[in-house]
Amino acid sequence: MLYIFNYSKKKTLVNCLFPLYDYFMGANAKYKDSVFSFLFSDPDVLRELYSALEGIALPPDMPISVNTLSDVLYMDRINDISFTVDNRLVVLIEHQSTVNPNMPLRLLIYIARIYEKTASRKKLYQTALEKIPVPEFIVLYNGAGPYPDQKELRLSEAFKDAAGLKGAALAGPALELVVRVYNINKGHNAELAQKSSTLGGYSAFVGKVRENRESMPLEEAIRAAIKYCMEHDILKTFLETNSSEVFNMLLSEWNIEDAKVAWQEESREEERLIIARNALAKGSSIEFIREITGLDIDTIESLN
Repeated sequence: MLYIFNYSKKKTLVNCLFPLYDYFMGANAKYKDSVFSFLFSDPDVLRELYSALEGIALPPDMPISVNTLSDVLYMDRINDISFTVDNRLVVLIEHQSTVNPNMPLRLLIYIARIYEKTASRKKLYQTALEKIPVPEFIVLYNGAGPYPDQKELRLSEAFKDAAGLKGAALAGPALELVVRVYNINKGHNAELAQKSSTLGGYSAFVGKVRENRESMPLEEAIRAAIKYCMEHDILKTFLETNSSEVFNMLLSEWNIEDAKVAWQEESREEERLIIARNALAKGSSIEFIREITGLDIDTIESLN
């Protein structure tokens, strides 16, 4: 049980995560896809999305082949889409509610697996050059936190400083990978939503769930958002056909995100308590400890 055994020492988190057991290990395991990957697994929808992102119009007969992997490092949920365009371009699109700076490294691992599975191993050892599709890396962000309309993440930003260990300086790193990040929340990149009705509908749907959560429990918020979107012609056909699957997927996704936030909050609390104990042991004043940790005076005094 991936999400329980890592945090079993945290009683509150076990209580929070235990209902997810059936999702991963029981009858609902088929809902391991995310709503995003489920919605955008159709070649025609991907053609529309890619055309919107690139500002072009791919011909309707241009072949789109989905080759999303489900067993790649960090992919505990299928949250991504990988596809080729005319077998000349391979596009990796990640949907994230939290963008982290390790995306270039994660996508480097992913693209290596894609090439490993699609390239001819026999031809790799022949004298002729084996041609491979050109890679492209995109992240679509729709988390609740602020984020710019567009941003680039580069693998080279993760490289350690090797100054003094090399001879002649190179013009740039020998390996680079660039990820384009787009904020798809309402009020950001409106032209993308106009060019891709599916992307616009997805953003509106998730936004409605988030809005509902301010006044409703999660399950009720999702059901109300599904009903609202169908009534207002937002992803209507998709939701009418797949409402049950969408509900289960989204319920699991948001439960997992809530659990991660809870774990992070508990981790920060533990770290602050450790700092406070160490400071007390070294004779620091309670007021000083309060300032550096943010803990209240009663909590600090209880550590003595």
